[in-house]
Amino acid sequence: MNIPPKVLVTKIGLDGHDRGSRIVAAHLRDAGMEVIYTPPWQDIAVVVKLALEEDVDVIGVSSLATDHLIVPKLMRALREAGLGDVTVIVGGIVPDADEGALLESGVARVFHPGSSMDAIAAFVRESAARTRAARFSA
Repeated sequence: MNIPPKVLVTKIGLDGHDRGSRIVAAHLRDAGMEVIYTPPWQDIAVVVKLALEEDVDVIGVSSLATDHLIVPKLMRALREAGLGDVTVIVGGIVPDADEGALLESGVARVFHPGSSMDAIAAFVRESAARTRAARFSA
């Protein structure tokens, strides 16, 4: 059974710049993935609830206005909800000085401006396969 990856693309915090996240969501959808897209200004609890209800494989968080700094709180909330196997990626404006903290919190990868859409899609597809394998082996 070939089930397409299920991806939640979101923006947490007060960052309303959503053009990049809409472009990435459209590309992932065009690449054959199931994409759940939220408008900007999402609360962490809402993102966790959506991830649980939709049984997503990957969460993509877009940040252009330092909202990436609250992603470690999202990572903790996901683990507390039993969703530690969901892959989280971050894209957008993330200073090099902040990238390490995101990776240490459990973020799988940070995509900076100019990243190839095909590279993002390939990483999401590989990550979804790993997430599903972890779920079925547990």
